[in-house]
Amino acid sequence: MGKIVTFGEVMLRLKSPAYERLFQSPVLEATFGGGEANVSVSLANYGLDTAFVSVLPTGAIGDACIREMRGFGVDVSRIVRKDGRMGIYYLETGAVQRPSKVIYDRAGSTIAKAKPGDIDWDKALEGASWLHLTGITPAISAGAADLSLEAVKAAKAKGLHVSCDLNYRKNLWKYGKRADEVMKELVKYVDTVIANEEDVQKALGISAESASAVDEGDINVELYKTIAGKVMEAYPNVQRVAITLRESKSANHNDWSACLYNGKDFFLSRKYAITDIVDRVGGGDSFGGGLIYGLNVYGDEKQALEFAVAASCLKHTIPGDYNRVTAAEVESLMKGSGTGRVQR
Repeated sequence: MGKIVTFGEVMLRLKSPAYERLFQSPVLEATFGGGEANVSVSLANYGLDTAFVSVLPTGAIGDACIREMRGFGVDVSRIVRKDGRMGIYYLETGAVQRPSKVIYDRAGSTIAKAKPGDIDWDKALEGASWLHLTGITPAISAGAADLSLEAVKAAKAKGLHVSCDLNYRKNLWKYGKRADEVMKELVKYVDTVIANEEDVQKALGISAESASAVDEGDINVELYKTIAGKVMEAYPNVQRVAITLRESKSANHNDWSACLYNGKDFFLSRKYAITDIVDRVGGGDSFGGGLIYGLNVYGDEKQALEFAVAASCLKHTIPGDYNRVTAAEVESLMKGSGTGRVQR
């Protein structure tokens, strides 16, 4: 197994304390996070060789971010530094019927201003067997979209496996192109697609023929199999589609599971009732990291799916973007140890 490389934007995360509204008190908790960086941290925690590639600003804030990721064991030597600013997102954690709220302040960040040629992909992908990215980076700017396409083309030219979490973010697609205009081209170079129903519909223009697969919080599994099959039919290069299934009862209570279709076999995971969510931001990224780990280590898609869902379940108990768990802890939950009893 070669190095697993992730590519995207990492941001400064500013969060109000506990369940407070933003600026309810004059305090914000400062950490870092971003879809692809979160995946690299998960993989490093599981013991895999992983590198994060991005364009970060020179200066103390960029230095602090790199220092933090290096501390997790992520290879940060392939990050490009340029003068500029780091993107920021503000987070207000919801409770009960009040949803969580994210406000982006990432316009003009160093990666938003990046363009093809700014990253040496021969160097960035050296020794790699896998590239992971998301639909968030192409949404930031036209330059970042072109750079993402350059990345997947370079990866396929080198024979790497490419995974993409479609991650549709309606508040980011502001530079004149629709998500489906960009993502339909990018997915032509993807082997493993990760998504939810809205991602597939908004990013690829594909949906089930009947009603939504999610109706008042309930899941229609057969419709998800149909959606995954349509993705594989439209993109013969795709080897598998993994779809997360979130049944949202309230901001604090979600049922969480996922399914995976490889064109032949359809797998449905165990369902977890997460009744006291601590922080759901990064939950999808922890699923992606878990799936990549499982596919590389187990070589069994059903087991990989179960690892991904269990890993993401645990992330909902941890503040911050990163999933700070080990593979052994995830496997313990997979085996049924979910009582939360003190480990002595």
